[in-house]
Amino acid sequence: MTDATQNQTETSERHLTEVLGIFRRPEVGAFAGLLIIFVFFSYFGWDRNFLSPLGSASWLNFASTVGIIAIPVGFLMISGELDISVGAMVPASKIVLAIAVGFYGLNIWLGILITLGAAGAIGAINGILVTRTNVPSLIVTLATLFAVSGLTLFGSILLTDTTQLGLPDTTTDALAEFVFGTYHTFRIGETAIWQGLQSSVFIWFAIIAACYYFLHVSPWGNWVFALGGDQESARNAGIPIDRLKIILFVLTSIAAAIVGMSETILSNSASTTTQFTMIFNTIIAVVVGGVLLTGGFGNVLGIAFGTATLAIVQQGINFTTFDRNLSSLIIGVMLLIAVLLNDTFRNMATSWSSSKKK
Repeated sequence: MTDATQNQTETSERHLTEVLGIFRRPEVGAFAGLLIIFVFFSYFGWDRNFLSPLGSASWLNFASTVGIIAIPVGFLMISGELDISVGAMVPASKIVLAIAVGFYGLNIWLGILITLGAAGAIGAINGILVTRTNVPSLIVTLATLFAVSGLTLFGSILLTDTTQLGLPDTTTDALAEFVFGTYHTFRIGETAIWQGLQSSVFIWFAIIAACYYFLHVSPWGNWVFALGGDQESARNAGIPIDRLKIILFVLTSIAAAIVGMSETILSNSASTTTQFTMIFNTIIAVVVGGVLLTGGFGNVLGIAFGTATLAIVQQGINFTTFDRNLSSLIIGVMLLIAVLLNDTFRNMATSWSSSKKK
C-alpha cells in the first residue's frame, strides 16, 4: 500500500469515526425523533392548521410547561438522582401565590418571592434528606410528593376554607403578567408569525440557554456528570457532591414553582389538585431526550428536543383525524423506540471506536 493510499484510508476512517461519534451524542437521537414526529403530524395535520401560528403555539405552550421542569429533572437524572415531588410542587406554588396575593392582598412580586422561597425550602429539604440519610431520592421525593400535597390541601382549607382560589385583576401587575402569564403575538406587517405564545415559552427558551451554558460550557457541568459516573471518585476529586445535589433539588423545586406561578397568573386561578401527569411527562421528556436512567449521560438540547417531541404528540393529534385516545399509545411506543434507538446508536459508535483502538 502506497503512502498516499494509506493516508487516504486513515483520513476516511477518521472522518467515519467523527461521524459515528456524533451518534453518541444524546441530542442527535432526540432530534431525529423530533424530526420524524414533526413531519408525521405536519402531513396528517396539514389541512387542520397544525403548521399555523396557533397550531405551533399549542404544542410550544405545552412544551414550555413541561420543559421548564424537565431540564432540572434531567440534571438530577444525569447526576444519578430523581425528583418526583414536582407533581405536588406545581399546585403548591399556585396555592401559595394565590393565598399571598389573592387572599391576603400582598404585592404580586412579594408573593412571587414568597412562593420561590417556599419552593426552594422544600427542594433543600429533599436534597438534605437524600444526602444525609442515603435513602434513594425516589423514596424521599415520593414521600415529599404526598406530604406537600397534603399540606397544600390542609393549608388552603385552613386559611381560606376553599381549594379553589383566584387572583383578582386588582392584584395583578402588568410587568408580572408580561413575564409570567400572558399571550404574545409576533407579526411581520399584518402577518402573524407566532400567535398565542404563552410567557412560559420564553422562560423555557431562557432556561435552555442558561442551563446549556452551565452543563456544557462552564466547569461546573463536569461536576454534574461526575456525580452520575462515580460519586466516590467525584468526592475524592474534591467535588462538593452533597452541596451540589442539594442545589439541583432546589433548582427543580424552583422550576416547578415557576410553572405553577405562570399558570396561576395566566388563568387567574389556582387549585390544590396534584399534577401526577407532570411527573410522567417530565421523565418521558428527559428519557426521550437521551438521558440515561443510570446517570452520567445527557444533554440539554436533547432534553429540549425530547420535550418538543412529547408536546407535538400530545397536542398534534388534535389537528388530525386520529382518535385523541391514541396519544397515550403513541407516547408509550415513542418512549420505547427512543430508548432503543439511543442505545443502538451509542453502542454502534462505541463498538466502532473500541475496534479501531485494538
